[in-house]
Amino acid sequence: MRVALIADIHGNIAALDAVLDDIEQQSVHSVVNLGDLLSGGLHPRRTADRLMALDFPTIAGNHDRYLLEQDPESMGSWDRHAHDRLDDEHRQWLDSLPFSLELGHGILAVHGTPSDDQQYFLHSVDANGSREATEAEILQRAAGFTDRSVIACGHTHLQRQWTLPSGTLVVNPGSVGTPAYDDDQPYPHVMESGSPHARYAVLDDHDVGSWTSSFELVEYDHVGAAADARAHGMNNIGRCSSHRFRRSYAPIAVTLSA
Repeated sequence: MRVALIADIHGNIAALDAVLDDIEQQSVHSVVNLGDLLSGGLHPRRTADRLMALDFPTIAGNHDRYLLEQDPESMGSWDRHAHDRLDDEHRQWLDSLPFSLELGHGILAVHGTPSDDQQYFLHSVDANGSREATEAEILQRAAGFTDRSVIACGHTHLQRQWTLPSGTLVVNPGSVGTPAYDDDQPYPHVMESGSPHARYAVLDDHDVGSWTSSFELVEYDHVGAAADARAHGMNNIGRCSSHRFRRSYAPIAVTLSA
């Protein structure tokens, strides 16, 4: 069983197309989308239309939720750009996306952590900025879900994996569409991957009951994407405006094709 994990597309249709082309070469059985789909100052309508047609198992990220819950006048630039370009069909689709998915084969898909779509799982932020989370921090965030074989998460835009003492593999595939952003919650910090590549990951259970992951980097026309962002008024590093809604939902179960 091979499963491609994509996350944090943020409306970057050029990066998404490049990643999908690369996934075609990977002989995967399923593609799972971990949220934050459209906000980002690029091409939300085209991205939504592409994803709706593909119908991958998909969860909502925090920015997908903001598009439905926030007053447009209070939105950050990423979200307001997307909000103003979506129609009712796109919003109905966003509203249908679950907070998390139980995918079978022991895989749980979340955006942030199993209880909070705005919390980093494998990274932490303190007064000194962002850093890799400790095992104790990761265990606390995974509490109640360490019987899963894999917890797939997004949100930080950074590729990282960690195996818990229970054997649970926690894996973040990185961001398809946004290699860097800054935020001011809970302290000012920057998340940056160090190159403009589009990123994703592939899960493989070639040993039955034991999952591994590989991290993929894909070249695409990032110069053109940056020009598109500037044309839409995004002239600097992505600003991820956070609004601290805390949510907890039971995962919805779906079955991956083998």
